[in-house]
Amino acid sequence: MARAPLNPLQTFVAAARAQNLTRAAERMHLTVSALSHQIRLLEERVCCPLFVRGPRGLKLTAEGQRLFDNVAPHLDAIEDALKPLCARDDHALSLSAMPSMTSSWLLPRLPRFVASHPEVELNLDSSIELVDFADGRCDAALRYGMGEWPGLVVELLIEEWLTPVASPSLLVGRKPPRLEELGKLPLLGPEEIWQNWFAQHGGRPPRRYVASFNDAESRQRAALGGLGVALGRTTMVRPLIEAGQLVTLFPELMKGRRAHYLVYPERSRRHPGFAAFREWLVEEAASFRASFPFEFTGTPKRARAKRMPRRPMRVS
Repeated sequence: MARAPLNPLQTFVAAARAQNLTRAAERMHLTVSALSHQIRLLEERVCCPLFVRGPRGLKLTAEGQRLFDNVAPHLDAIEDALKPLCARDDHALSLSAMPSMTSSWLLPRLPRFVASHPEVELNLDSSIELVDFADGRCDAALRYGMGEWPGLVVELLIEEWLTPVASPSLLVGRKPPRLEELGKLPLLGPEEIWQNWFAQHGGRPPRRYVASFNDAESRQRAALGGLGVALGRTTMVRPLIEAGQLVTLFPELMKGRRAHYLVYPERSRRHPGFAAFREWLVEEAASFRASFPFEFTGTPKRARAKRMPRRPMRVS
């Protein structure tokens, strides 16, 4: 029997994790054409398609998922076996974090971790790019999403809530608005999230929005500049509210569809620096949740959504 095709298997696992040929090719230092050729060779070897290719990327077929589940752990084990041979300080920790979470939530708290764990050398990459844990260069990531990262340990840190916020300058000369009058103020889109807000809390949406932004940070900056009212994420706007740069209009909140997670491969559990960081991070997240003033604890009980599980889980 012919030997297992290791190179095609490696490219297959990389493509399955990236769910995108271009990103997988970059991580494997191959051209897209060469990576596609490797996958075709593997599909010919196993006599079945492994991916469904669509406009939004790659999706594993049932056979592809079975192959991934059987092969990926063994390739990871090979990587783990090689790591002791590579010189690396066990206390050097590489972390990837979203820029918005880094600047508004992580950085103000990080001095406490550095002070309590001076032995840990933290290398922080503030980026929205997907992380390829297979290359061993990153130990963990802080991500904002739905909690669906196959093959990784995913721990819920903070659920996100949205609340209308504005610059104090925008409200000068205006009467304090009532909840049902919110649509009369200049609102910052996108329209979809406001539709959810009005459906949950009542009131009439405006006929037009002052401006619309596809990312929360730009929307927040526009609110700071007095352009209009934004639905701000509590993790991002809370420091600005405490500093008086933004004000909340109402105590009501709307639960966000996404949340903040700590994501890491199983091997990171054995990393002393990561163990210390994880313990500290979980405590900080718990402290943040517990210190919410009343108006930031969520909507009334009759409208509150069921909390997501906080225990580590495997996503496959």
